[in-house]
Amino acid sequence: MFEINEGLQVMPWSFWVTVAFIFGAIIGSFLNVYIYRFHTGKSLNGSSHCLSCAKQLRWYELIPIVSYLSLRGRCSSCGSYVPVRYAVVEALTASLFVCSLYVATSPLMFFWLTTLCAVLVVIVVYDYYHFIIPDELTVAISVLVGIWLVWEWWQGVLSAELLFVTVGASLLGSAFFYALWFISRGAWLGFGDVKLAFPLGLWVGPMAVFSFVVVSFWIGAAISICVLLWQKYERGKRRLHLSQETLTMKSAVPFAPFMIAGAALVYFTHFDALSLFSFV
Repeated sequence: MFEINEGLQVMPWSFWVTVAFIFGAIIGSFLNVYIYRFHTGKSLNGSSHCLSCAKQLRWYELIPIVSYLSLRGRCSSCGSYVPVRYAVVEALTASLFVCSLYVATSPLMFFWLTTLCAVLVVIVVYDYYHFIIPDELTVAISVLVGIWLVWEWWQGVLSAELLFVTVGASLLGSAFFYALWFISRGAWLGFGDVKLAFPLGLWVGPMAVFSFVVVSFWIGAAISICVLLWQKYERGKRRLHLSQETLTMKSAVPFAPFMIAGAALVYFTHFDALSLFSFV
């Protein structure tokens, strides 16, 4: 956590938390547009409009989170439902920006961390909808994390030995996912997950790679069980977006969201899975 004064009047910490949340929600709104138009050939310069009636949205319909809630998730013109994904992405990005504010030790680190989180949000949503992790996004977070590690090494914060260990531990984490992919011939997870594991391992650090891997599977199992129980309770009347059929134990689900959730939880909370097995 860093102090934001630097010659300016010191503001209450709650003020900066609010600013980070609002800024994150605005970025989340932009990410929604980027995700919708990613790999479609559409320009980001076009105005936002209703996907059903094509009516151009007015400024007060573009306020992150607030507009969705005030309109009750419907278009003000045709009344069609607006995907809840838009509000979720805005709220998720805003929350990650607040978390970044708490762990960042400098404004530079805050900028780097929020940029990284924004790319991770795009990966989560894109993999959820398309069951694929674009290589350019994996490369983007690899470059972001790599630049930061080199910067810390250059500043003397990170020793060359620890940098080597970080890379080695990340490769081991990725190798574990590769083994699962190889043994299952891609049935358990995709090769994109294998590639994604490496930069996520670099992000959390060598001592947290094990926790990141374990927590990813815990989150995946917990969410899958909850969804199965929910579907059983609803007797199949509602269906997930993931498939036209009711989700079963054999259904394919995107794993990248679980990996990123696990990495984020470990990074922001410093959770150590090994401590749960300690009897000391």
